[in-house]
Amino acid sequence: MNYNSEPLDFSNEMRFYERRNKRRKLAWGVASPFIAALLIVIIAMFTASAPRVDTVTAYAGDNKYITFDGEGCLLSAHRAGGTLAPENTLNAMKNCMTAAYTVDVLEFDLHITKDGKLILLHDATLNRTSNAEEIFGEKKCKPADYTLEQLKQLNMGENFEGVDGSYPYRGLRGDDIPDDLKVATLEEVLDYTEGVRTDGSLNYIIEVKDGGDNGKKATDELYRVMSEKGILQRTIIGTFQGEITKYMDEKYPDITRSASIAEVLDFYYAFVFNIDLNTKDYGFEVLQIPYKLAGLNLGFKSVIDYAHHYGLAVQYWTINKPDEIRELVERGADCIMTDDPATAHEILTEFAAAA
Repeated sequence: MNYNSEPLDFSNEMRFYERRNKRRKLAWGVASPFIAALLIVIIAMFTASAPRVDTVTAYAGDNKYITFDGEGCLLSAHRAGGTLAPENTLNAMKNCMTAAYTVDVLEFDLHITKDGKLILLHDATLNRTSNAEEIFGEKKCKPADYTLEQLKQLNMGENFEGVDGSYPYRGLRGDDIPDDLKVATLEEVLDYTEGVRTDGSLNYIIEVKDGGDNGKKATDELYRVMSEKGILQRTIIGTFQGEITKYMDEKYPDITRSASIAEVLDFYYAFVFNIDLNTKDYGFEVLQIPYKLAGLNLGFKSVIDYAHHYGLAVQYWTINKPDEIRELVERGADCIMTDDPATAHEILTEFAAAA
């Protein structure tokens, strides 16, 4: 029998299996958090279908964001009150600061520009809220691709719909765009709000939207500005970017931050099984969560009591329905983040009067 003396070449097969294994690892990495969440949902369906009564509201620590009662519940304007004015604009900030009601907390989102400036924007792109596609000719205009000077051309009130169904700022271009409807920088906003509320009573919730290197640069710049403006001790920082959470903890341990997605899931798992949170090493002081998430009811009084027992404040987003605002305030929520601070203020005033 004749044999080929040349060595066998398995390089193509090896590359195939390497690529397949990489795809499997990637798929598992993406899917595993969702699988974990699903398991918690299934467990919760059987163990947390009704509020528990075995937790105690007893906390003697120094977390100033814990209020315990409806009278003390903080009012936060989500995206600076996006139902009442164009979200994340100086126009919306002015609306909050000059209203008949008092906003305790301003919530807004940040992205970094091409030239390293921090601007207010919620989405990954500028297209939903502005006329960016018309100006830049792109369907996905990301802040990091443009300088602040370029972004200042935009009308950030272009697609704002008023409560009457009108679009009061649509079509404004060039010099006709008021300065408070142009892209707002972090420093512009703080110069205004701190100039109006000079007693240091205004708090902030700020979310870093960028991930990766841009997210780290944004965090560095945010920390610098907060320190310079003297709001570090009045600000809660949040992000959905896991690597940015880790970066904050490592480089800026004096930042007060909210829980990451993974930490929220871990907290809820601990709640379901009534685990002693003193065994945990959480890096957050505040849970910022929705009323309901993927079948999980996070609005139970027992959830709030459990968090309070271990010194964690509970703030809910984005609560716009009056009934849900009332329920959460009654159950002891520490803060209501809402697009409609006017309505939320009326409800909170009712609770304060009844106290």
